[in-house]
Amino acid sequence: MKTPDQNRNQTKIKTSFIKNKCRPCNDKEPPLKGEALANLQRELTDGWKVIGEHHLEKEYSFKNFKEALDFTNRVGAIAEEEGHHPDISLSWGKVKLQLWTHKIGGLSENDFILAAKADAAR
Repeated sequence: MKTPDQNRNQTKIKTSFIKNKCRPCNDKEPPLKGEALANLQRELTDGWKVIGEHHLEKEYSFKNFKEALDFTNRVGAIAEEEGHHPDISLSWGKVKLQLWTHKIGGLSENDFILAAKADAAR
């Protein structure tokens, strides 16, 4: 179990992502790999998984379909504002997000920004 100080520290780090804005990337930018990727992953809240150094994934649970749908719509609005769009799977009481930067075929800082903003929309 995390101490209050650990929770505060995680919130501070998460907030740094929330303040950032997704930026356009070019196809010459390499995807994040190795230690750079691991460092950014540590800054996210629990539940986010890096899958094959290619994409981020998290599943959220809700009491019912309406709560899951409302969250999906909030994430959709954030994605439009950021110009960075996740793959979203919606089912009764669950939403699964997958994030990666399609243009570079892997992960960029934009994916971590959107992940933090999705958590904040929870």
